[in-house]
Amino acid sequence: MVTLGLRRVEDEVAAKHPALQQYAACQSYAFLKGIGTFLAGSGAAFAVQKLVNRKVPYSLQWSLLLAGAAGSLASYMVTRAETQKCSDFWMYLETGKFPQ
Repeated sequence: MVTLGLRRVEDEVAAKHPALQQYAACQSYAFLKGIGTFLAGSGAAFAVQKLVNRKVPYSLQWSLLLAGAAGSLASYMVTRAETQKCSDFWMYLETGKFPQ
């Protein structure tokens, strides 16, 4: 058994896919980058809303909702792009060619 993050992978699977460790590390980085983007994007959106709130007042609940939605959208876009890079990297390591 080979340990891959928190999961154990059978030796046969690890032998069949020698780049599994690199792919898992890439995916972990992509998800952490998405979490960081959510936090930074939500915080930035909330700060911008507080500046705008002086001219167009609305409640704190709406500010939090909009900041969370903006952070979620930014996080989704970053995570999706990074995951696609990981998939392309995986295909390159497995086949030696970049996907079209």
